Amino acid sequence: MGSAFDPFVTVTEEPAVVNSPPPLSNLTQEELKKIAAYKAVEFVESGMVIGLGTGSTAKHAVARISELLREGKLKDIVGIPTSTTTHEQAVSLGIPLSDLDSHPVVDLSIDGADEVDPALNLVKGRGGSLLREKMIEGASKKFVVIVDESKLVKYIGGSGLAVPVEVVPFCCDFTRGKLEELFREAGCVAKLRMKIGSNGGDATPAVTDNGNYVVDLYLERDIGDLEVASEKILRFPGVVEHGMFLGMATTLIVAGKFGVTVKDRFG
Repeated sequence: MGSAFDPFVTVTEEPAVVNSPPPLSNLTQEELKKIAAYKAVEFVESGMVIGLGTGSTAKHAVARISELLREGKLKDIVGIPTSTTTHEQAVSLGIPLSDLDSHPVVDLSIDGADEVDPALNLVKGRGGSLLREKMIEGASKKFVVIVDESKLVKYIGGSGLAVPVEVVPFCCDFTRGKLEELFREAGCVAKLRMKIGSNGGDATPAVTDNGNYVVDLYLERDIGDLEVASEKILRFPGVVEHGMFLGMATTLIVAGKFGVTVKDRFG
């Protein structure tokens, strides 16, 4: 990665500046995402099994891995895609692919996040790929999360945007109502995610890669103990999985206007 894409600040227990790069305030959000993705790919080594993330930030990491493979700087990489979209991207770029059945232990996963709290808990799945992401990233020895600074929040749900829950289609409105009731004290509004037809026709439920629906939870206040909340959500029979990734991220890379911050969960 060239110097234009390598300004960084390393953070352990407390933020400690080890470089003083010029501000990146003139860069677009997309350029910041690319910087974070390129930094994450520095963790990739030849011979690794890599979880390939999904989304607007992760796509840059997938592209960078492909570039390094073509240049011969990486060899014998096996990718495990977290969505059909990423599968299609990786195939188009010539990255060898497999799955968890063949490689039940993943060396490293790289993916974006929709929210990150101070404890490195995440919200993921606003793109609808949360189940496969959680399966693959949960099987990873190391999980590097890449975001721009707009994704940092004080608490899960703090952006005011969706905390997604993947549900089975059967009686989905019943499940939606149960989820809304569960977090009523946090001002929760639960909405079934809808998708407008390609020709501008009537909206229909958005369908995940697994054939399920998504209920989006919009929270006005902190829901408290996340492990307790997770357990309560998963108790509902109609719930497949939720988009809170708790205690899974091992490293967070944040691209912001003053550089790239790297935070390691384990110091």
